[in-house]
Amino acid sequence: MKPKPKTWTPTKVQQLYRHSSGTFYARMKVGGKPTWRSLKTDLLSVAKAELEKALNSETAREEMHGNELVSPRMTIGEAKTIRLKEIENDASLKSGTRHYWRQVATSLSRSWPGMDDMEARKITPAMCQDWAGRFAKSTSATRYNNAVSLLRQFFEVSMKHGARATNPALQVKRLKPRSKDLASKLPTKELFAKWIGAIRGAGGRFSQDAGDFVEGLAYTGVRKGEAACISLADIDEVREEIIVRGDPDEGTKNSQIRRVPINAAMKELIAKIKARRGAEELKAPLFRVNEAQKSMDHAAKKVGMKRITHHDLRHYFATICIESGVDVPTVSKWLGHLDGGALAMKTYGHLRNEHSRAAAKKVSFAA
Repeated sequence: MKPKPKTWTPTKVQQLYRHSSGTFYARMKVGGKPTWRSLKTDLLSVAKAELEKALNSETAREEMHGNELVSPRMTIGEAKTIRLKEIENDASLKSGTRHYWRQVATSLSRSWPGMDDMEARKITPAMCQDWAGRFAKSTSATRYNNAVSLLRQFFEVSMKHGARATNPALQVKRLKPRSKDLASKLPTKELFAKWIGAIRGAGGRFSQDAGDFVEGLAYTGVRKGEAACISLADIDEVREEIIVRGDPDEGTKNSQIRRVPINAAMKELIAKIKARRGAEELKAPLFRVNEAQKSMDHAAKKVGMKRITHHDLRHYFATICIESGVDVPTVSKWLGHLDGGALAMKTYGHLRNEHSRAAAKKVSFAA
């Protein structure tokens, strides 16, 4: 019997082989596993050039990803690991931002069971659309949009590693977040006063401290994390301003120190806090607690008020300021926005009905 012809015939060029069909192939390692890659030519001169391109491409990928070569069968879980590692090592991101993206990744995986084990190359646009349709019904528009963004990033990672050529998640449409109906959610001044009274009168060990923290957020508009970092030394009584520095290591959300004026309500609160404490070091925190959601929830039920969060107190501050006649750009500056008031106008342009009625009385068409 005649011996069967060899399927692969080595050439004089290292890693270059000729198939029995006449087509040249490169013998390479991808992700540590040997594999054949077609050079799509039966001409030796062309095959040599294509081989060099293929080898250079793999070398570039290896340098780009620190020897983290992954096979063409890369799973979404592998792509997720690489992307989250990039986010974790991004020095420009704050720890809270990195934590948020980890939460989004967890939500994404839970909303698409089995996704992490699926090969990236086998996922189709239709599969992405099916996931989006389900997930959009169970989460907020903001979380949904960020999950879509992260899913696209996973596919971009797989594309960089040669696991697929296109991004199937690009066809998934983002949602337009609904504007918040703050007018009906936020309490009136009268209800707010009853609510604070209920927080302080709860009889708990930290009831007074919780009341201080809640009032402080409402009277300054600072973020929860920023308020926790304000010390007595940050109160400039000469200029009647509070210096908002943010986290000692990471600063404020936009990394800029800002000054918030001390209004009458905040001035009274600061005086009460100092009177209760007596002589204390300047570096001591202004607020003894940095979270009061349970106290807020219990008090809201007691006075018949809708539940609000720490961040809603920031909205309450901005709304009261605007209704009191402060212009939007100034309020935006106090909040620490850097857009000149665009976001504040979009968020707080509603105003309250009572404020609108009062403003309407000032309109006159008389000659």
